[in-house]
Amino acid sequence: MYQDKTLTCRDCGTDFTFSASEQEFYAEKGFANEPGRCPQCRAARKQRNNGGFGRSARPQREMYPATCAACGVETEVPFRPSGDRPVYCRDCFSRNSRY
Repeated sequence: MYQDKTLTCRDCGTDFTFSASEQEFYAEKGFANEPGRCPQCRAARKQRNNGGFGRSARPQREMYPATCAACGVETEVPFRPSGDRPVYCRDCFSRNSRY
């Protein structure tokens, strides 16, 4: 049903093969568009976008020391505690959804 196609990469300009099996996979997943980049450029773009660790490359969050109001353990939170509201460690926060 599907036949190999030769496509041109929009990034590097080289020709690459969009195989019949890849076309079938795209159809099964419901993808409407053919790939615009060769496998090497797709991998390089994915590496840049994900920072190589499977999550987006964001600057590291600044963490602030705090003491959990429930169990008293020293923890770090991604906000500066103001002192007017309780702060909970990850475990205590997860255990009780009413916080």
